[in-house]
Amino acid sequence: MSTDAASPASLAAPSARRIDLDWIRVGAFGLLILYHVGMFYVPWDWHVKSGHEVEALEPIMQLTNPWRLTLLFLVSGAATRFMADSFSARGRGPGSLAGSRTLRLLPPLLFGMFVIVPPQSYYEVWEALRGLGVADPAGSPWLNDFWIKYATASGNWCDADGCLTTPTWNHLWFVAYLLVYSLLLAGLLALTGGRLPALGVVLERALKGWGLLVWPIVFLALIRWALAARFEITHDLVEDWYNHALSFSAFLFGFLTARSDSLRQTFIRLRWPALMLALTAWAVWAAYAWQYRADDAVPAEALRRVMRVVYAADQWAFIAAILGFGAKHLNRDTPLLRYLTIGVFPFYIAHQTIIVVAGHHLAKLNLPLAAEASILIGTTVIGCWATYEIARRIGWFGLVLGVRPQPSPRLEVQAANLPPRAA
Repeated sequence: MSTDAASPASLAAPSARRIDLDWIRVGAFGLLILYHVGMFYVPWDWHVKSGHEVEALEPIMQLTNPWRLTLLFLVSGAATRFMADSFSARGRGPGSLAGSRTLRLLPPLLFGMFVIVPPQSYYEVWEALRGLGVADPAGSPWLNDFWIKYATASGNWCDADGCLTTPTWNHLWFVAYLLVYSLLLAGLLALTGGRLPALGVVLERALKGWGLLVWPIVFLALIRWALAARFEITHDLVEDWYNHALSFSAFLFGFLTARSDSLRQTFIRLRWPALMLALTAWAVWAAYAWQYRADDAVPAEALRRVMRVVYAADQWAFIAAILGFGAKHLNRDTPLLRYLTIGVFPFYIAHQTIIVVAGHHLAKLNLPLAAEASILIGTTVIGCWATYEIARRIGWFGLVLGVRPQPSPRLEVQAANLPPRAA
């Protein structure tokens, strides 16, 4: 960071990482994987479905539904701040940040869209054909030359609910959005001459004390009132304005506040009130969602407006509680954390395809629910682990699975013994 601009003493000294945020990132990705296992069982629409429908899972799914991706964007913004500061300390500008983010995110996005995701679409079409009464979906003309049809957007896979547009990124929308947000951030850093992080001082002052709990809820409620009804979350990038307002704001918040020790301490002080508010808001929101879960159930507009505030309180209070408890208790580095900090990205890339493919074939076996779910979770864990272990052993090809090659210990020792370069 530049020493030209004044900064408050509460801004933490430069460091390569925050261990608590590493733990939170790993935990958030883990919850997301379990959430997608749950999508196989709840009545909500998804790519493939189990023969066991578990309606009682809905309130449990609602426990993380409002905030899990928002938290991931916030933590990703914080990680991008440390990366940007590292480049700045070495005299490298926003272009290096943009290049690094592109190298890390674009290869897995493209590989995912054309290799990882197609099986999800295949089995989604397969199950739709079975639902239409096709006895042998695999032998149907609709699935002949599937990958070519998928890649060329020529499948014409449509039913009464709409058409499946391909190629698609499905769960990898997070990677696409993170890449776009990172490039936008690099552009903002270039336009402001690297002064953008100074806005973190403004946020730090505005969010003192209880303001850290109140004002983000107000912001989230306002964008939900203004945008959510007009722009349903679609993950299509160009029409997803409520999602952008939510996710890019969280990304910027993480970037601007990652080094603020004052806000970190405030999160710690407010962790218990935030948790109590979060659980209360979740109970109210889950009860509302349960009451109006039927397709033809239409709540009154006044109730909808109130529930938008409840939803916003649920979103931020859980995030604030997680950040507070994390900052208080998750400060110990371990070999497991170092393994998972790199591993969760390939886990994320592979997990949904593993769930869809394994779930589709498991559903045919008519196993008891407990056995089916246990096998599905175990298969997903093993598949994710295998993906990471393969990715870390194939050099630069590991980039397509989200793993950058790591220098060998011998090279690291040699680099440490070299004389320092001239500035």
